[in-house]
Amino acid sequence: MKKYLSCLVAVLLALTASAEVKYVFYFIGDGMGVNQINVTETYLAAIKGKIGIEPILMASLPVVGMVNTYSATNGVTDSAAGGTALATGHKTKNGAIGVLEDLQTPCTSIAAWAQKAGAAVGVATTVAITHATPASFYGHQPDRNMYYEIGQDLCKSGYDFFAGSDFHRPNTKEGEPSLREQAKAAGYTILTGGYKEYEKKGRKADKLILLQSDYQNDKLGSDHLPYALDQDKNDLTLEQICRAGINYLMSKQKNGFFFELEGGMIDYACHRNDIGNAINEVLDFDKAIKVAYEFYQQHPDETIIVITADHETGGLVMGKGPYEIHTDLLRFQHKSIDELKWMLNELYKKNPKKFNWAAVEKVLKEEMGFGAGISLSDKQQERLQGRWNAIEKAIAENDKVRDRINDLGETAKHIINEVAYISWASGGHSNGYVPIYAVGPGTEVFQGRIDNIEIAPAMAKIAGWTAE
Repeated sequence: MKKYLSCLVAVLLALTASAEVKYVFYFIGDGMGVNQINVTETYLAAIKGKIGIEPILMASLPVVGMVNTYSATNGVTDSAAGGTALATGHKTKNGAIGVLEDLQTPCTSIAAWAQKAGAAVGVATTVAITHATPASFYGHQPDRNMYYEIGQDLCKSGYDFFAGSDFHRPNTKEGEPSLREQAKAAGYTILTGGYKEYEKKGRKADKLILLQSDYQNDKLGSDHLPYALDQDKNDLTLEQICRAGINYLMSKQKNGFFFELEGGMIDYACHRNDIGNAINEVLDFDKAIKVAYEFYQQHPDETIIVITADHETGGLVMGKGPYEIHTDLLRFQHKSIDELKWMLNELYKKNPKKFNWAAVEKVLKEEMGFGAGISLSDKQQERLQGRWNAIEKAIAENDKVRDRINDLGETAKHIINEVAYISWASGGHSNGYVPIYAVGPGTEVFQGRIDNIEIAPAMAKIAGWTAE
C-alpha cells in the first residue's frame, strides 16, 4: 500500500509540474548536426590555445539526445519535410509543408495546438518567414516553393508574432495584392526598423510582423538576414528577435506562449561549405538561446526550452587525413564568403581601373587572414594567382567578370577549409543525427535516441496542450 501511495504521489507531482508549464521555446538550428556543434566548441577551445572543447550554452543544458531525420519518402530529408515532422509530429514527402504524404491532408502544428489552448504564439527565423521551417508551423501546401500561398496561410493563421527577413517573393501573383498588403488587412502591424522600432511601436500592435530594413532587402533580397559575420549595428538579429518576441508575447497576457525560433543561416553557411561562417551562425543561434535561458531562470517551473535541428547540412567532418585540426585559424575569417564575393565585385564596379591584384590581395589579407595570420603554401598562392589571371582575361574581354571574381572567392573558401583541416561531403543535406537539447519540467523525455516526429507531441503533452 505504501509503495502504491508513493507511485501515486510521483504521478500527481509529474502531472502538476506539466500543468504549470506555460512558456514553451522551440529552437530549430537549420542544418545543425552534431558536428556543427562539435566544431564550434572545438573552435572556442582552440582560440584559447586548448585542445578539446569550450562548451556553448545549448550543449550544456541537462537533457541531451539525438534525433533521426529521414522523411516519409527519402532517407535524406529536406527542410519542408523535416520542418513538418518537427512542427506537427507527422512525416511527409520531401518538399511538402504541413500536409501528409498524400499532399492533400493538412496536419496541424504545435503552434496551432498552443493557440487553441489560449496561448500566445510566435514564429521567428533568420531567413524569410515563408521559408520551409517557419512555414511548417502555420502553412499547408504541397510544395514549399508556393511562397505566395504560404504567405496567405501566414495571414490566415492569426498568430500573434512573426519575425524574419521578409516574405519571400511577396508579389508572385500578378494582379493580386502583395503579401504585406494582405498581412496588414489581416490586422498585422509590419515594422522594418529593427529592434529600436519595435521598442517604439511594437508593444501597441494587435498582431506584429518584425522584418529587416528595406535597405538590407535591397542588398540581400528578401531571403535572409545578414550572416552574423557580416552584420553591422543596425541589422536585425535573432537575439533581438528573441527579446522582442518574449516581450511582445508576454504583453498579450494570454495563457502562456509558444515561441518557435529558427537559426536558418546555419544551413545557408553549410550549403556553401563556409566553415568560419557556419561557426559564427551557431554562436549567433546560441546568443538567442541565452535570452530564452534568462527567461527560464526567472520562470524555471513554468518554462521549457527545446533545441534541435531539421537535418544536418554538408556532411561536415573535422579532419582531412592527418590527425590534426587547426580551427584556431578560423578566427582570421572576418566575412562570409558571400560577402567577400560581394566586396570584390563592388570594388571592381566602383573603380575598374584601380581593380588590380594588389587591391584584391589587400581584401584577402584583411577579411580572410591570408598573409596576416594564415600562411599560404606556394600551391595555394598559385591557385589564387591563377584565379586573378582569369579575372584579368575576363576584364580584357568584357565577359563574365562577375563569375570569375566569384571563382576567386570560392578558391579562398577552399583554402580556408584546407588550412583548418575541415572537410565536407557535399553542398547538400545528409542523414546524420542531429542533437536535441532541453531544460525544464518534463523534458527528460527527450534523452536518448528519438525520432523527429516524437518531439512536438511530447512538448505539447508537457504544456497540457492537445495534439491533433
